[in-house]
Amino acid sequence: MDTTSFDKTKTEIDGPMHASLRHDSAHKHVTGSAEYIDDIPEPAGLIHGALGLSDRAHAEIVSMDLSEVEKTPGVLWVMVAKDVPGENDISSGGRHDEPLLAETKVEFHGQPIFAVFAETRDIARKAARKAKITYKDLPHFTDIDTAIENGGALVIDPMTLKRGDAKLEMDVAPRRLTGTMRIGGQEHFYLESHIAMAVPGEDDEVTLWSSTQHPSEIQHIVSHLLQVPSNAVTVQVRRMGGGFGGKETQGNQFAALCAIAAKKLNRAVKIRPDRDEDMSATGKRHDFRVDYELGFDEEGRIHAVDATYAARCGFSSDLSGPVTDRALFHADSSYFYPHVHLTSRPLKTHTVSNTAFRGFGGPQGMLGAERFIEEIAYAVGKDPLDIRKLNFYGGTGSGRTTTPYHQEVEDNIIARIVEELETSSDYRARREAIIEFNKTSPIIRKGIALTPVKFGISFTMTAFNQAGALVHIYNDGSIHLNHGGTEMGQGLYTKVAQVVADAFQVDIGRVKITATTTGKVPNTSATAASSGTDLNGMAAYDAARQIRERLVKFAAENWNVPEEEVVFLPNRVRIGLEEIAFNDFIKKAYFARVQLSAAGFYKTPKIHWDRAAGRGTPFYYFAYGAACSEVSIDTLTGEYMMERTDILHDVGKSLNPAIDIGQIEGAFVQGMGWLTTEELWWDGKGRLRTHAPSTYKIPLASDRPKSFNVRLAEWAENAEPTIGRSKAVGEPPFMLAISVLEALSMAVASVADYKVCPRLDAPATPERVLMAVERLKKV
Repeated sequence: MDTTSFDKTKTEIDGPMHASLRHDSAHKHVTGSAEYIDDIPEPAGLIHGALGLSDRAHAEIVSMDLSEVEKTPGVLWVMVAKDVPGENDISSGGRHDEPLLAETKVEFHGQPIFAVFAETRDIARKAARKAKITYKDLPHFTDIDTAIENGGALVIDPMTLKRGDAKLEMDVAPRRLTGTMRIGGQEHFYLESHIAMAVPGEDDEVTLWSSTQHPSEIQHIVSHLLQVPSNAVTVQVRRMGGGFGGKETQGNQFAALCAIAAKKLNRAVKIRPDRDEDMSATGKRHDFRVDYELGFDEEGRIHAVDATYAARCGFSSDLSGPVTDRALFHADSSYFYPHVHLTSRPLKTHTVSNTAFRGFGGPQGMLGAERFIEEIAYAVGKDPLDIRKLNFYGGTGSGRTTTPYHQEVEDNIIARIVEELETSSDYRARREAIIEFNKTSPIIRKGIALTPVKFGISFTMTAFNQAGALVHIYNDGSIHLNHGGTEMGQGLYTKVAQVVADAFQVDIGRVKITATTTGKVPNTSATAASSGTDLNGMAAYDAARQIRERLVKFAAENWNVPEEEVVFLPNRVRIGLEEIAFNDFIKKAYFARVQLSAAGFYKTPKIHWDRAAGRGTPFYYFAYGAACSEVSIDTLTGEYMMERTDILHDVGKSLNPAIDIGQIEGAFVQGMGWLTTEELWWDGKGRLRTHAPSTYKIPLASDRPKSFNVRLAEWAENAEPTIGRSKAVGEPPFMLAISVLEALSMAVASVADYKVCPRLDAPATPERVLMAVERLKKV
């Protein structure tokens, strides 16, 4: 765009806040011109690295012969644990329980033991297979049940949430039941696998390009491993080919290995594992086992809940503490539990350490809550939607607004969301029609379900709720924007650029979005917890506000008018009765020595959390939504089809409706994959056998609902003063897919005339659906 042009007749700017603007890199994505790390022109003398992985789930390393690896032509260096300059640790939470390279013991099949650096990637990978390692096998357990049977060791202290007296109320409740639900994990399956490239600098300096959601953590980890200050390490991220939480901590080892080798060999180094290695060596969504006891009455109103959430965490803590905490935070879903006792159980297993994944434990907690509702509905013979509505949090003054962690739900709109979707999806009539259809259809059975979402927004670690941004206006009127958020396809860069363009009332084409780098904005938090836009948008606004206030003061003093008569209009500024093009105005401000640069900062207010006490206000606000899904199943094979899904979702006052709707659609389909087709499976030797697209099934375009209707709750507006009164959109819509599992459950339940809860676990693969059908035929 020609930023020198000026049209006095133009009354609007291109791409202000709340406009449906395309993703800034959309045209590059579809043409293949978007530059990822593997597309960057390779520096002269680039070296390639490859991992040497363990082939035992749990064993002592008796001996390691790497001579054949080292003799391979083209191999320059083979790195082992003792070669790490600093402490051999890449743990995220500072618990010192995750080595960069295993030294004397391996604790999961696929754990990195050494790294090979060679002239080509092919040489490095082939050489890594020549290692001769002798092991002494130790007992291993790879799933939740065997972990509990073998003592139930934990990777971190558990958390308990409680209110009232769940045990006493359970004893006096009119009805009670117990049950267990198993919830599977999930592979991130980002299109761009993990990758890092390091270029050594002078003295102690090194520059890293990393596919990471957390550049500052990479900086911190590398500086400690190299034993240099953080100011010697610069980490840059322009974009990722997907992240979904998998690149919050899991990029640490690749970046660290590159950095150490680059400084050792004084050459640029790149590591890009293939898909099998990536899936074997990096963490996934935690799978859970929920053991529950419910007390309720004949109407279906919940009196008490007592539940334990056991999770397969892997061999180290990673982010398992906050993930299992968030599962408990969302164990209420949208429902008020008068008496409640919830406990997490973060179990150690001999598998790769599980990590962040979109929703961060929230989906598992919420799915358990929907099972509670389903159990009660079948027990009292009512439509699950009626039981949901009966147990929703109430409005202010109802006495039904306190969560199990003692935060008040002050912005509750779930009842309105659900009622609007119930009407627009024609849920009641369709459910009756489905029940009639199932009476006469011997093989194909249908199901329908409408489920709610209430998701808390903020990092539960209070310190992470901060962000910085840097805004420059150059003297030609063009704007440079940098902030601490990372772009993984979710449109964060576009939204924050809209905030800055709107602040100055200029076309978004003036705003140059630059790569995230620790050299510009320091001490950033991960782009996670759905808070990227909330935090970085407000930080960018703060920077723009500072510059704008200086410009207003300059104009008022030099044109001799009150400050209130300085008004920013589309691509121009009105000063008193005069209008001046934005470019010309900025040029005058420059010659008047007005500072045209500012560093912005934002920290989320109101939040606080005491984990030990299980009390506080961990979330700034809640995002809401609801989905109604209809399915058909084949009772002879267990196969199923997604017939229709209707979604109504709350994003507050959307900063960019087009991007938000895309996020909702993508999150729903990804959540549908988690609950239906995506199954992780380890064999008896602790080997992950679903480690490639041939054995791990993500949803295809053909798996989406035949009729897919997504709407934003356009009347919604955040009650809290977020950027543009918007709400987060990254994680909350993922849980909309719970409606699919619930619809499948209804279809299965029809086999036994809806007399019993099918207790359909996730993922509900065709095999699992078929087994549930066969089981209910015997009821």
